[in-house]
Amino acid sequence: MIILGFESSCDETGVAAVCTERGLLAHALHTQIAMHQEYGGVVPELASRDHIRRVIPLTRQVLDEAGLQMSDVGAVAYTAGPGLAGALLVGASVAQSFAWARHLPAIGIHHLEGHLLSPMLADPRPDFPFVALLVSGGHTQLMRVDGVGRYELLGETLDDAAGEAFDKSAKLMGLGYPGGPALARLAASGDAARFDLPRPMLHSGDLDFSFSGLKTAVLTRVKAAEAAGGLDEQTRADLAAATQAAIVEVLAAKAVRALKQTGLKRLVVAGGVGANQLLRARLAAALKPLKATAYFPPLALCTDNGAMIAFAAAERVKAGLAVLDADAPHSFTVRPRWDLAEIG
Repeated sequence: MIILGFESSCDETGVAAVCTERGLLAHALHTQIAMHQEYGGVVPELASRDHIRRVIPLTRQVLDEAGLQMSDVGAVAYTAGPGLAGALLVGASVAQSFAWARHLPAIGIHHLEGHLLSPMLADPRPDFPFVALLVSGGHTQLMRVDGVGRYELLGETLDDAAGEAFDKSAKLMGLGYPGGPALARLAASGDAARFDLPRPMLHSGDLDFSFSGLKTAVLTRVKAAEAAGGLDEQTRADLAAATQAAIVEVLAAKAVRALKQTGLKRLVVAGGVGANQLLRARLAAALKPLKATAYFPPLALCTDNGAMIAFAAAERVKAGLAVLDADAPHSFTVRPRWDLAEIG
């Protein structure tokens, strides 16, 4: 079966075609970064309008690249939540309209489940069970994954997520949008040892996270530098390197603790922060003594994308967890807030 997937939860419009037997056939993505840079962050109304402009051309592009006709599609999938309500409605309404017009089943997918399963698009792909470190936007969670739809929350952030800590710290330093990648690029030329920043909850003994205190510490260092004559470029780079090092150390330590507590030997890292090169290197080194392996999605699929939504739907179909009823009503709701633990 060929599944056409739509992702529009925030500021990226993604469309992809996945075959339950052959895997990913084609995907296309449009990012709104250039549009939102002027405002220093995502403007929800602008995001929704841009999704409307982009989704049909991207759909045509995917079908052409995969060599498919609309009649070849057997089911449609879309991100039902969590995310920005208006943005979610665009993808959901297009998907449901497509399904109604072609008399196809429509499958609503949890955005984080898409990220969670996206490393399985890589080669080699991890086997179940595994520990998953989800570091996507406003989410930082550790999950035990025993199979598709079988997720146990091990720990999560109590305030700011890792991605938010990257973005907010970058904004304090006067870096551009999106802040996380800008901070990581600047950190490459910095000395992380110059600033001693806190590692919140590093030794808490549990698997929860907290990054709001780190953001406050960065603000304190920025103000001190400005009072001393200004935040020069080298100071900015050193502070960026120290911030990145603090976030990565906490993420790596908690991931290792999760593996030890569960006794598992596979770690899946998913979400936009999973593209961070220091995090990848730190985890590779930390997992060696455990004889454990880390799995990441392809770099092109770390951010929000349609491939992960179509693939998650395909995995749910193969696991018998998706209702394939073309006669079901094509009314729908989206869930801007949606706990991953609620799905099965």
